[in-house]
Amino acid sequence: MPPPSIDPPVRPAERPHHRIWPRRLPRELAVPETTLWANLEVSARRFPDKPAYRFFGRAVTFRELHAQALALAGWLQSVGVQRGDRVALFMQNCPQFVIAVYGILRADAVVVPVNPMNRVDEFGHYIADPQARVAICSADLAATVAGADAALPGAQRLAQVLVTRYADLLPDGPLDPAEAPSAATEAWLRADPPLPTDGPAWTRWHDALGRGLEPGPSLAGPDDLALLPYTSGTTGLPKGCMHSHRTLMHNAVAGVWSYGAAEAVSLSVVPMFHITGMVYGVLGVVYFGSTGVILPRWDRELAARLIAYHRISHWVCIPTMIIDLFGSPNYRGFDLSSLRSLSGGGAAMPQAVAQRLQDEYGLVFAEGYGLTETAAPSHTNPPERAKLQCLGIPIFGVDSRVVDPITLAELPPGEVGEIVTRGPMVFRGYWRHPKATEAAFVALAGDPDGPRYFRTGDLGRMDEEGYFFLTDRLKRMINASGFKVWPAEVEMLLYKHPAVLEACVIGARDAYRGETVKAVIVLRPEARGTLPEDITAWAREHMAAYKVPRLVEFVEALPKSGSGKVMWRQLQDEEDRKAPT
Repeated sequence: MPPPSIDPPVRPAERPHHRIWPRRLPRELAVPETTLWANLEVSARRFPDKPAYRFFGRAVTFRELHAQALALAGWLQSVGVQRGDRVALFMQNCPQFVIAVYGILRADAVVVPVNPMNRVDEFGHYIADPQARVAICSADLAATVAGADAALPGAQRLAQVLVTRYADLLPDGPLDPAEAPSAATEAWLRADPPLPTDGPAWTRWHDALGRGLEPGPSLAGPDDLALLPYTSGTTGLPKGCMHSHRTLMHNAVAGVWSYGAAEAVSLSVVPMFHITGMVYGVLGVVYFGSTGVILPRWDRELAARLIAYHRISHWVCIPTMIIDLFGSPNYRGFDLSSLRSLSGGGAAMPQAVAQRLQDEYGLVFAEGYGLTETAAPSHTNPPERAKLQCLGIPIFGVDSRVVDPITLAELPPGEVGEIVTRGPMVFRGYWRHPKATEAAFVALAGDPDGPRYFRTGDLGRMDEEGYFFLTDRLKRMINASGFKVWPAEVEMLLYKHPAVLEACVIGARDAYRGETVKAVIVLRPEARGTLPEDITAWAREHMAAYKVPRLVEFVEALPKSGSGKVMWRQLQDEEDRKAPT
């Protein structure tokens, strides 16, 4: 059974970190008893002519954002979308992504954000598993949607696809040089590939919104399902994490941790399909009535120009972006003086890089921690008292413990165990996976009738002040530049290669990405001439780029247990021993 819809608040005096809690912040939040759509209604009334987003010189005001989301909701309902239906959303960061999120929510439906790096072989799962009948995508990804849909049985296929060009919300004339991307990126943004003609009904963005259809009355409540982001597991295909308006609302409001306010100007470059980009770049901006400057793809020179040009005050990023900034030959000329809050997670920030930020720019990188299941942050560092290479302390209303992963007994400070968490932002379970949901929540040893905690699968420790530190993972997972790669999923795709007899995927150390993907492969006898680059090139065509094995090793046989299971841990340990200490 899933946990109760509302977790009781954690009493402020219960945990060690409350002794060092920032005096500027409350220990618990007063969260609106409304839907996420209500946040846009409020901000559109309060700040109608203020830019909600800027996109290469095009300002989208809160009034316009609200109007376009309403028109999209009307179109969705006109093609049959009803309360609780799932709608797939498949595109890079752009204003249309945000409009689509709020349009889907206004139609009382559920957003299924999908990584735009997914290929045809992967995308079909995000149609079939959530039982989506409608998808919204960018024009450059329409062929992927069509190919994935065509491979599905008739009953699982899409009925409607809404397609937008990124240029639909670009300025009409030449772009300001201060904001202009590279020529190649601008050509990609302005591309207008022909729409597919087979399969579902294909509709262009302006045609749908141009009809000006009014949606019916909003019926959703705070405990209705709002978002179904997918996360993979140790085995099988990705699972949907059920988030309600209430769970997401909490972490949208929690942006006050980093001085969130209507005056904030943020750089929205973390992918919006990802839970971190969704919470900070889509939900937080609208809740606070602030302004987000959208960058669809990471470009260090352009990011630095945008920070200076728009006087960016808040930036949530992943550490590899900071590392890349420092790798620019121009970095000493970057003007980062407007930044007041710099935070992120997804991968550990190297201590030397964090120190350079402090020494050269006077910036503290406040590292945080969270999962898709916890709507991004469950822990973060107070900027005024941050510890390097630390997950931080539990945020508002969150109770986290370190427990023995076998006995579930709580461990004292300093001892390593599994991090377990409970709080108002924890998800409601895995979509159509009741057994996985049941296994994900546990009561602490000695308190079988007490509150249930979500098992993160991460091994860590807590110090005497209540700060948490990550030490290892119980789950078989690779963390490449903040993207979570699940070896079982990559292996399933590799087995489709005609030369692969057996495959085992492990993580390898990488100076830039933190970890990278390595495939240990047994070739079929007739494919002995296959080269590692052949495997990599094939993988680039069949899986998202971050999953592609950067390293490929051919072996005569994989180590196996007496029951015939591949001993991946043995291969992982051998790889870890190769890494420099």
